[in-house]
Amino acid sequence: MPGKALLIPALILTTVIGTGYFLSAENRSEFQWLRSLAGSTPAPAPAPYSATTADNRKSPEATSPKPPSDNALGFMLASVADQYEQASRYPDWSIPLSPAQARGYQANHYEPVTLPLPGDGRFTVTLEKFRYTRGDTILVAAAIEGSQVVGNTMEATLETPQSRDAVVSTRLEEAGSPGYYEGILTADAEPGEYRLIVEATVDGRPVRHASALTIEPDLGEFEGLGDPFVSNNNLVIPVNFAPEDPGYYALSAQLWAGQQPVAQLQAEKRLDSTSDVLELRAHGTVLANRNFNGQFQLKHLQIRQLPAKPGDRTHYAYGPDEGYTFTPPDLDRLTDTPAANPESEQRAALLRQLADKF
Repeated sequence: MPGKALLIPALILTTVIGTGYFLSAENRSEFQWLRSLAGSTPAPAPAPYSATTADNRKSPEATSPKPPSDNALGFMLASVADQYEQASRYPDWSIPLSPAQARGYQANHYEPVTLPLPGDGRFTVTLEKFRYTRGDTILVAAAIEGSQVVGNTMEATLETPQSRDAVVSTRLEEAGSPGYYEGILTADAEPGEYRLIVEATVDGRPVRHASALTIEPDLGEFEGLGDPFVSNNNLVIPVNFAPEDPGYYALSAQLWAGQQPVAQLQAEKRLDSTSDVLELRAHGTVLANRNFNGQFQLKHLQIRQLPAKPGDRTHYAYGPDEGYTFTPPDLDRLTDTPAANPESEQRAALLRQLADKF
C-alpha cells in the first residue's frame, strides 16, 4: 500500500510534465499526427528568428493609440493666458473690429422667424427692427412658401407675453405677389416686451406664428458730432445727445474708415440739461501706423439708459441709420502703445502660473 501511494502522485506528475511538453510552443510538430487524422493541412513551421524580423515586428505599444498628453490642460491655460495678454493691449472702450464682428455688433437687427408647415411649406415673418420707440409704426411683412392653399388676408396682433392680452391688431393684405402680405401696427403701448402673433388660414385651418419685439420710451435726440481731436493717444469723437430725462447713459458705436471696420467704441456718462456730450475715444492701438485715406464714419450708434435702481429695465435708443461722417484730424501723433488693463493682466498672470504647474 505505501508503494502504491507513492506511485499515484508520480504518475500524475509525469502526465502533467508530458502534457506541458506537447503543448509547448517549441514542440508544435508533435501534433501533426493528430492533424493528419483529422484531415487538416499541417501548419507551416515557424520562421527562424532573426534580428530583422524582430525589428519589423510591431509591439503592442506601437500599435495602440497614445493617451492624451499630460500637458493638455497646461497648454489650454497657456493659450487662454495668451489671449488675455493680447486683449490687455486694448482698453475696454476701444476694441479692434473685424468684418465678421462688425456684422454681429449691429445693434437693432431683427432676424426673420420661419415656421415650418406640413410638407415643404414655410411661414416667415419679417420686421424692420427688433426695438421700436413708442409712437413708431411697425411694418409687418409675412410670406408663405409651398403648395399650401392660403387665405386672402392675415391677422397681426401685438399682445403682452404674461397675460396674452391683445394691445393692438391689424389686417395684413396680399401685396405684390401671391403668398406675400403686409400691414402696419402702431407702437403706442407702454414700454416693454411684446409678442407679435400673425395668424393665417392654411389649407382651411388657422396657423399662428409668434415672434418677439420691444417698445422703448423716447430717450432723447442725437444732435450730431462735435469736432474730433487727439488727446492722450486717443482720437476723441464728441457725440451730442439731448436726453429726455437725466440719468446715466452708455453709448456704443462702430468706427469705420471707408469700407473697413476699425473699432468698437464705448463711453458712459451721466447726462442732464447741462451736460449732453459723450466722448467716444479710439485708442492709438487701433489707429497708429495705418494708412487711412478719406473720411471716417460712426455707424450703428446705440445709447442705453442704465437702470436707476435694481429691477428697473435698461432702455435703448439708436442713432440715424446713415450714421455720421467726419474728417479726422492728423493722426501721426498716435502710437501703438499698449493700454494699461490691470484686470486682463492679472488674469493672464494667474493663468500663466497655473499653466506652469502642468
